[in-house]
Amino acid sequence: MNRPQRYGMVIRLRPERREEYLRLHSAVWPAVEKTMLDANMRNFTIFLHGDLLFGYYEYIGDDHDADQMRIAADPETQRWWTLTDPCQESLAERGSGSWWAPMQEVWHLEDPA
Repeated sequence: MNRPQRYGMVIRLRPERREEYLRLHSAVWPAVEKTMLDANMRNFTIFLHGDLLFGYYEYIGDDHDADQMRIAADPETQRWWTLTDPCQESLAERGSGSWWAPMQEVWHLEDPA
């Protein structure tokens, strides 16, 4: 298994859609989760602070771009996004191709084991 690559990202949660977003994420569809796992994503976590959502995941594959395209092409994931995207407001630069704004890792405490 490859050493995981860590990814962090941020997006704004629309206050008027907060409860809807939290309800959706209290029971993420199993097909969406399976697609993410099949695309080599692990430990995907979303944190909430005020109106900001911070996402984190570890990637264990060899071709992140191809795996991300596989997720984006999945019909169930696309259907999921039709429900979740209206709850969010992108912070990414226009024309970047990103919905969630990528974050730069500045420090990591490695497990000494």
